[in-house]
Amino acid sequence: MSKKRRIFDIDLPEGDDPETFPAGKVEAPAEPKRRGPMAAAITENAGSLREREEIAIRIRAENDALAHEHVRLKGLGLVTQMVALDLVDTYKLTRDRAKGDDFELAELVASIKEIGLSNPIRVEARADGRYELVQGFRRLSAYRQLLDETGDAAAWGTIPAGVAEAGDALEVLYRRMVDENLVRKDISFAEMAQLALHYASDPQTAESDPDKAVATLFQSAGYQKRSYVRVFIRVMKVLGDDLKYAHHIPRALGISLAARLDDGESVGAAIRAELGPYDTRTVREELDLLRRYCGVVDEAVHDVDSAAVPKAAGKVSAAQAKTMFQIPRPQGKAKCTAGAGRLEIRLDKDFSTIDRRKLEAAVRSLLDQIE
Repeated sequence: MSKKRRIFDIDLPEGDDPETFPAGKVEAPAEPKRRGPMAAAITENAGSLREREEIAIRIRAENDALAHEHVRLKGLGLVTQMVALDLVDTYKLTRDRAKGDDFELAELVASIKEIGLSNPIRVEARADGRYELVQGFRRLSAYRQLLDETGDAAAWGTIPAGVAEAGDALEVLYRRMVDENLVRKDISFAEMAQLALHYASDPQTAESDPDKAVATLFQSAGYQKRSYVRVFIRVMKVLGDDLKYAHHIPRALGISLAARLDDGESVGAAIRAELGPYDTRTVREELDLLRRYCGVVDEAVHDVDSAAVPKAAGKVSAAQAKTMFQIPRPQGKAKCTAGAGRLEIRLDKDFSTIDRRKLEAAVRSLLDQIE
């Protein structure tokens, strides 16, 4: 039997580089090495530590910046803290507020009691742990009055204060006090003149001339206002110790009075002689005495903000004349103003709640007594 040979056609790929086929077992591609659970945890923990360290560095930098800013603001007295009233002294500066009656203090006390203190006082820290007042004498006085009236040390025994480190020159402290108070409409020329006199007499200040002290203290005031202060300095030099109500002297009367005192020492001596034994006088009576020496018949009791000085002292219209006084009451001080065709009583009380017949009878009785 013959054997048959079978022939198969095999198609080979065309090309210059024929494929080669490795002999033996073909190895699969190598897979990336897999980390164990412990190695993965260590890597993650190291990354977390680095991130926390970076955060800590940023926090320390922010805290350092805040600390430096706190120190800077505290040095400027812009950091507020509660300070005990009995640790605050008022010796370093001579205040521009006149001694005696302060009609607006009762209103400030009522306002603080109702809505709180809107503007902290300013003090300087001392080495002995106490504080020296720089600004806010009336606010401090109001807190002390509230503490005396209520006895509530928890509410009124401490006061918000901007605490600054000691270091500012005395002249700077005076200027700050003056500039703060110049915005007050009720500060009088007599008070400003008295402050210039105190400043000049203070051995710790460089200026001993009151007139030159005006230029130092009242740089923020206009030239005309500074000239009026210098006029009142002449009045306060001669009569300051004898006047009870110098802060009520109107500008026009002060100018007339200064001119009258310039006539000779005998004028000042005569006025002091009349003022001396007359200790129970009222505001009106003291001003009337001064007007008599100046030849002024009548004028407003308190007119420090009038726009112009009269060219000649004389009688003003009846509509301008007025009398002002206060009467202590349980609700506070009743502020009374009497003028031509007007009698006004201001008190922290709702008079509309009073029975009309009772109120009418009281007013009728008042009018009967003064007619």
